[in-house]
Amino acid sequence: MTKITESGLSAASTEALSVQALHEILEQRFNGKTWSLNEMAIGYTNDVGYIGRLLLAHDGIWPIDGDATAGVKHKLAESLWWSFVLANKLDIDIDIDEAQAQAQAH
Repeated sequence: MTKITESGLSAASTEALSVQALHEILEQRFNGKTWSLNEMAIGYTNDVGYIGRLLLAHDGIWPIDGDATAGVKHKLAESLWWSFVLANKLDIDIDIDEAQAQAQAH
């Protein structure tokens, strides 16, 4: 199992925000506006919900076409992407707040 390092999280966050900037260009071009925070939240929760279905498929309970494990990997990565994007939109420093949450949990 590969452990994500602090620099790895920072790099992932930077990449997520770069991709989001490209998404916003397309959203503006095709929709005349960028997604609102509420629309982003719906996208995020949709992806998280689909992770549940993929886990059921992984356990053989929910039939899907394709590889459930590959789907879970993809949707987990996409959910992490959403976390970075939403944190940025809310002016949350996810590195600091994650560290504080971990400290409070222990």
